[in-house]
Amino acid sequence: MEINIVFIVILIVILSAGFVSAGDIVHQDNVAPKRPGCANNFVLVKVPIWIDGLENTEYVGVGARFGPTMESKEKHANHTRLALADPPDCCSKPRNQLTGEVILVHRGNCSFTVKANVAEEAGASAILIINNQTELFKMVCESDADVNIKIPAVMLPQDAGSNLENYINNNTRVSVAFYSPKRPAVDIAEVFLWLMAVGTILLASYWSAWTAKEVAIEQDKLLKDASEEFLQVGSAGSSGFVDINTMSAVLFVVFASCFLVMLYKLMSFWFVEVLVVLFCIGGVEGLQMCLVALLSSFRWFQRFAESFIKVPFFGAVSHLTLAVCPFCIAFAVVWAVYRRISFAWIGQDILGIALIITVLQIVRVPNLKVGTVLLGCAFLYDIFWVFASKWLFHESVMIVVARGDRSGEDGIPMLLKIPRMFDPWGGYSVIGFGDIILPGLLVAFSLRYDWLANMNLRAGYFVWAMTAYGLGLLVTYVALNLMDGHGQPALLYIVPFTLGKDLYYIGKKER
Repeated sequence: MEINIVFIVILIVILSAGFVSAGDIVHQDNVAPKRPGCANNFVLVKVPIWIDGLENTEYVGVGARFGPTMESKEKHANHTRLALADPPDCCSKPRNQLTGEVILVHRGNCSFTVKANVAEEAGASAILIINNQTELFKMVCESDADVNIKIPAVMLPQDAGSNLENYINNNTRVSVAFYSPKRPAVDIAEVFLWLMAVGTILLASYWSAWTAKEVAIEQDKLLKDASEEFLQVGSAGSSGFVDINTMSAVLFVVFASCFLVMLYKLMSFWFVEVLVVLFCIGGVEGLQMCLVALLSSFRWFQRFAESFIKVPFFGAVSHLTLAVCPFCIAFAVVWAVYRRISFAWIGQDILGIALIITVLQIVRVPNLKVGTVLLGCAFLYDIFWVFASKWLFHESVMIVVARGDRSGEDGIPMLLKIPRMFDPWGGYSVIGFGDIILPGLLVAFSLRYDWLANMNLRAGYFVWAMTAYGLGLLVTYVALNLMDGHGQPALLYIVPFTLGKDLYYIGKKER
């Protein structure tokens, strides 16, 4: 097996995004001013629309810092007729008489609180503000504003507001409702994602340990049967594995940081297309390697796995690899073409899991010291690019890159993702490849060590390592739910559990 430069580049790419997320619906902004009557969190608000009494569509807006809190249940939200403001900016008393309607106004010419006060005095039951951009904007209070506002205020993006205006101008009866449903405490998607991450490391660890044991057996045979000269020649060849040393562990995180900044600066539609191509190349190689290893374990395919043919540029390739390769390429191409459809996440997860397992098979931590340095650097890397990067870039670089902001895509492909099944807001729960691969390197090392040292599961390190990773990831999801779905650096929780387990267990054995 040869390790080509493309695979190493792909490894850096997939480790450049490492965090878990479920989508943020509550934004607790500590920068925007707060005072009595102006202390609401900025929350996303669902705005269902009825046209001539028939439910038509649903828009998503954002609530204001002022006004009453939003109703959380749709059945308790009132359907209220929508009326246009006259003048449209609602900076002065409306010319039309309001009797409890929701008033639709344009942003600009005066403050948000002035608009809300004018609308309330005119008899409106709520105010719906159309932004002058396609994005949403935080509606805050001015320092000298009257914030004794009793009606809710919601902002809609420009395109949604324009559609509502067109309906009303065509003499259509439009009704709206406001509510902001809460996320469930736990979504089943997070359970499945946890199982996927833990199961992937478990499979990869056993495959890595099995391969290491077979190599050790072969070396024992050579020691018994071959001459010393033959052994020296044989040991000069490539083993097919990449062992990380202390320096490369530090440099790896540095290179990953540089690549992450490049992703952030160059994020666009075409750049995501490049990432998709890289992901497909890595996915094809990973899926092919996993399938060949799996099929080779069956007696019917062993003859094809052990017979080789010379292929230009690739050298000796087994017949089984040649047979599997077209299927892997076709699978990746089909996913890439149809990756925007609702169930494309299945193909992405299959390619991603195969790639993670292959990386954990090829890239190895040779000892606990290197594993500690690697995870320690990754711990700081994850925290900095999720949290501290806001001080330099005014937004979380890791989260922006993972979501694929400014690219027109629903996130980059270097993530495992599952749709949130019982969440009224929908969306996906995701986990970055780095949050599986980096701890997985140490977990896989634990099992290799146990097998080569002839230690059983109870006395060895692997059960402790696997348990520590599972608990660390579980705590990550607890923190994720406590933070209302705001993206969390998973290594912040996983690394202390994983390394803490090793330090405790080593100290226990020394005593």
